[in-house]
Amino acid sequence: MTPLPTGGLYAIADTGWIGAEHIIDAVSGVIDGGAVMVQLRDKQASVTGNAEKLDALLTLCRDRDVPFLINDDVALAVEIQADGVHVGQDVADPEALRARLGKQAIIGVSCHNDLDSARNALRQGADYVAFGRFYASQTKPDAPAATLATLRRARTELDLPIVAIGGITPDNVAELLAAGADFCAVIAGLFAYGHNTADTRATASRYQQAMQAYYQQQDS
Repeated sequence: MTPLPTGGLYAIADTGWIGAEHIIDAVSGVIDGGAVMVQLRDKQASVTGNAEKLDALLTLCRDRDVPFLINDDVALAVEIQADGVHVGQDVADPEALRARLGKQAIIGVSCHNDLDSARNALRQGADYVAFGRFYASQTKPDAPAATLATLRRARTELDLPIVAIGGITPDNVAELLAAGADFCAVIAGLFAYGHNTADTRATASRYQQAMQAYYQQQDS
């Protein structure tokens, strides 16, 4: 299994934005542009129901040493030996998931704006927790809002990586990193503006450059 990176751009390949016919090129491009982790979110089952596409996507991530996670579908993650899963706080049980997926699997839990859920996920052995949405989201416009204050508190209280998600653009990544995010997870910002390799490489590169500019500023 590919281990969890320390931080960076987290690409969520949502088939609501990407057709199965484009997903390999689209994900290849975001990895070229700097994404360090990929999650497949496939509510339409357009990829998970296509063994050839799913295997190609897993192989792409493995060949590039980028962890490949499945959203919610634990049975599928076990079946294909994905690097891990991302689950919602209402179904999260990291201890039980670990028993099914193995001790090396990456287990992430959505916590929205709820520090208690994050604390519980940490106690049960989650590898990372995700907060959001922080800004207006094209993918989940009705998702509960999260605050930078929660992110700051999480950074001081929780000894595990933190993911920020929801409406993230190259212009606001620095604000989230400064508040304590290790990863910035992006869906529409990466995949809503073209699905070929060149398009997604270019969009991912803009995020990568903004994140690197923040890190360099902190080091100077």
